[in-house]
Amino acid sequence: MPLKLGIPRETAKGERRVAIDPTVITKLTKLGVEVYVEKGAGESALISDSQFKGAILVSDFAELCESSDIIWRVQAPTPDEVKQMRDGTVLISTLMAHNNIAMLKSLQDKKITSFGMELIPRISRAQSMDVLSSQAAIAGYKAAIMGADIAPRFFPMLTTAAGTIRPSKVIVIGVGVAGLQAIATAKRLGAVVEAYDVRPETKEQIESLGAKAIVLKISAVGKGGYARELSAEEREQQQQELADYIALADVLITTAQVPGKPAPKIIPQSTVEGMKEGAVIIDLAAEGGGNCSLTKPGETIKHGSVVIHGPLDVASQVPIHASEMYAKNLFNFTQLLIDESGNYVPNYEDEIVIGALLTKDGEVMHEGTVELLNKTLGER
Repeated sequence: MPLKLGIPRETAKGERRVAIDPTVITKLTKLGVEVYVEKGAGESALISDSQFKGAILVSDFAELCESSDIIWRVQAPTPDEVKQMRDGTVLISTLMAHNNIAMLKSLQDKKITSFGMELIPRISRAQSMDVLSSQAAIAGYKAAIMGADIAPRFFPMLTTAAGTIRPSKVIVIGVGVAGLQAIATAKRLGAVVEAYDVRPETKEQIESLGAKAIVLKISAVGKGGYARELSAEEREQQQQELADYIALADVLITTAQVPGKPAPKIIPQSTVEGMKEGAVIIDLAAEGGGNCSLTKPGETIKHGSVVIHGPLDVASQVPIHASEMYAKNLFNFTQLLIDESGNYVPNYEDEIVIGALLTKDGEVMHEGTVELLNKTLGER
């Protein structure tokens, strides 16, 4: 009996992506997998039902759950949506369970085997499955566009009959995938770009894109390609040193995040108050609370003359390509769970599979999530 994979319509507010792409349906059917898609699932991503050739369309989420052995999603389901799934269903999605204890409890109650795409180890073999990177690239691109749109100045240098317009200075804080894409896009738009990251090895990456690396005295090399969390003393020193550079910026783009923890507060109110008239802050870490102490997630505010923009779910603003990239990430990961005949045979000895495993047989399997939950519950 063929494995049945379901794609629901996303229900999170403002979410425009869908967890499938027509080209991926073709790949799945070649593996013998039957694909079920909820009607209208691709509407917000500008993908009509007629484009899902080879898939079986179902009328609603309840019917999809009844038909599916595996469910792919972009955003985590609500507890009520989990209750509609058949016991033992396999769920593959971006789950962020440490921020959603009610959903996690529902997954346990229904004995759902769940894999969090955000939990996939960041190793070379898993690059094609790295959802954080694929979606962060979109966020970095959009951040530069947002900055250019909101800023009261041109990005490029212009030579006109009325004289020469000097280029804007853009500073990018945090040089992961999002930061690198923000640097590259701002450079293409003609801005002068400087960038900073606590990891010293990023200097070469920054300079390779034609930007200038800001070098401070603080280093915070962490595990798995991430930066470690700074101590209070290190954070204060970092803020003081950065303030002098930020005072000259026309646009500041911040992307610094620590997995499973609130975004580090790098830009205090005093730094904002020292910025240029009309300066703009694009805080890509808004979903984690923001890198700026004044950021209000999901809002655009002004502090004096400085505009602070805290966008949420940025990748969803480019839904066609974001969905395509996300679906390919899901497909590449799911290939580790099925054999050539399309049978579900996960190898729990594989470091990628076990690394992404969140729940199984009513238990939370991911050690990092267990530790975060214990800490969260202990603080209540």
